[in-house]
Amino acid sequence: MAAEKAGLLKGDKVIAVNGTPIVYFQDFVKALKNNKNLTVAISVIRNNDTLTKSASVSEDGKIGIGPKSMDNYFELSTKKYGFFAAFPAGINKAYDTFDGYIKQMKVLFTVKDAHKEIGGFVSIGKAYGTSWDWQRFWSFTAFLSIVLAIMNILPIPALDGGHVMFLLYEVITRRKPNEKVMEYAQYAGMILLLALLLYANGNDVIRLFTGK
Repeated sequence: MAAEKAGLLKGDKVIAVNGTPIVYFQDFVKALKNNKNLTVAISVIRNNDTLTKSASVSEDGKIGIGPKSMDNYFELSTKKYGFFAAFPAGINKAYDTFDGYIKQMKVLFTVKDAHKEIGGFVSIGKAYGTSWDWQRFWSFTAFLSIVLAIMNILPIPALDGGHVMFLLYEVITRRKPNEKVMEYAQYAGMILLLALLLYANGNDVIRLFTGK
């Protein structure tokens, strides 16, 4: 394939594409997709030497190489749980997933252009994969349940978190919120949720047409 024709070898460490630094493999994949049907300059480190090779990118954004196996970085093992042991293990897994998603939400507001990675129904479908894998299916389904639970407790009117916010106001002030204020807040909350829905699925549509 193109990588072999360009003179790339197993063990080469990719550090740049067209002069743009590459840190993670997904950065490399994205760089190739942005240069479909073009020739790119790929800088690699080989035996402590820095080399630059020219490779032709295919129409699907590939040149014929992949990353090292996970075995090169981690010691993999399989741990099996009995019926009763599965319950605390599941609780710990749910907690880790919950914590991880909270950190992901923080990334949206702290990392530049992170919002562009938000996806909608198409992204959800792709996350399930093209072939059946029961563990992947149920793990991702559980993840979606946790995501919905977290979203639902956000203090946004029209969600349960918004209702709790008004109830707390009523408990603290000992008076019921103005009905007009609550009505307009509900409208604002619905508009915000619909805007988020349109934005997320709009990102999917853009990625489908641009291939990014």
